[in-house]
Amino acid sequence: MDILWFGVFAVLVLGYFALEGFDIGLGMLLPFLGRTREGRDRIVAAMAPFVLANEVWLVAVAGVLFGAYPRAEGEVLFGLYPLVVALLVSWILRDAGLWFRRRLDGRAWRTGWDCIICLGSYGLAFGWGAALVALASGMSITPLGLAGGVAVAAALAFHGWTFVSWRLPGRVTGARRGGRALLASACVAAAPAAALLAGAAPWILDHTAPADTLNVLSIMILPLAPIMLAGQVWVWRAFGPGRAPERTLSFF
Repeated sequence: MDILWFGVFAVLVLGYFALEGFDIGLGMLLPFLGRTREGRDRIVAAMAPFVLANEVWLVAVAGVLFGAYPRAEGEVLFGLYPLVVALLVSWILRDAGLWFRRRLDGRAWRTGWDCIICLGSYGLAFGWGAALVALASGMSITPLGLAGGVAVAAALAFHGWTFVSWRLPGRVTGARRGGRALLASACVAAAPAAALLAGAAPWILDHTAPADTLNVLSIMILPLAPIMLAGQVWVWRAFGPGRAPERTLSFF
């Protein structure tokens, strides 16, 4: 049962980077790909329908961590407290930027929130890279975490560029990418997390909850997995290429 739940945890983590990764990557690239206000509006509208659905994966990761690895959860929160705080602040700022950037129409207002989206996205990318390196190296924050941040940021930026080339072919990057290219970039986005998660596997498995707890979690949580997957499929089918991303601007 412990192997099953580690597999569930790993799938959720990799799913988060593969799906939410392009949102973070586009946030980092926002000032570079969107040279005008209209261009930035188009980029935000392209990723807007996917943001909340993709963040469900992170909520699921936190739920599994608290339920299946309660001792690990405590050590992560206290041992990596600065990184956890940095990730939470970056997440809040990035999402606040997405929600508030169009609430007023002033140029300074919109530009300010676009900068916050970019900074929050960089904070998420570098924070996740440093956190994963810390997990793989025994819960210690080291300068090597910066290298992990660079690797994660580069992978997510590539994923974001590929996504917008798929979602808005020829309109932002000048390139057109198909579904296979997007799938390949998703694998690239998840690759650093997969490598570091493999290094952290022994430590995570040592902190697994008792078998009785895992059995209860299996009964309560695993039946909900098809619902989450069905929601993801609906979002991707409803908002694929050619689905008029501009209609989402009323929300973001």
